[in-house]
Amino acid sequence: MTKLSVNINKIATLRNARGHNVPNVIEAAINIQRFGAQGITVHPRPDERHITYADVIELKEIVNTEFNIEGNPTEKKFIDLVLQVKPTQVTLVPDSNSQLTSNHGWDTIKNKDFLIEVISEFKKHGIRTSIFVDPIEQFINGAQLTGTDRIELYTESYANTFLTNKEKAILNFVKASQLAQNLNLGVNAGHDLNLENLNYFKNNIPNLLEVSIGHALISDALYLGLENTVQMYLKQLL
Repeated sequence: MTKLSVNINKIATLRNARGHNVPNVIEAAINIQRFGAQGITVHPRPDERHITYADVIELKEIVNTEFNIEGNPTEKKFIDLVLQVKPTQVTLVPDSNSQLTSNHGWDTIKNKDFLIEVISEFKKHGIRTSIFVDPIEQFINGAQLTGTDRIELYTESYANTFLTNKEKAILNFVKASQLAQNLNLGVNAGHDLNLENLNYFKNNIPNLLEVSIGHALISDALYLGLENTVQMYLKQLL
């Protein structure tokens, strides 16, 4: 079964709007795991506009599933945090400080030497690494040369095309996952996956190890309840 890692950034965004501790990010993570999710994902940014660095340190103590920290390793503060917390996995994302959300994967050719250096450091500390990439052959080949354990396929283009032509939407991702498997790279996926498009994606990417879902899942939980929503997403991955 493909693992579901729930990104809890949006819970922190709601909390930060009032400056107190409601909703409680730690309690939410405990409950999400209790409801069946196999992982917790966070993406701390330098301005700490949602998940804070203090949150990440506190979450380390209660995450008993997989803990996945996403972020841009050009920030020394981010690297230091990952090395301090030692999560199950670090997912490297090339977003700038000003980006509202992640919107592209790595150019693994242009950034090869940098990625090799960073990934080597994380792996020395026993942290599994994943690189956020678009479903483009040259960048997946390039990812393999960095020493990463996995890639995370950036799925916004799939989500955007799914409702009008799902066969076309999935095509490049099938090819990308097959290439990754041939290169002995594990495959994760994330961005704009939801209750409508998740099952079709999972069924066509048979070697899919993990999906990281935040915005859609937390939004659905406002209407459907958090426990019910986690269960509904898990059913899409059967």
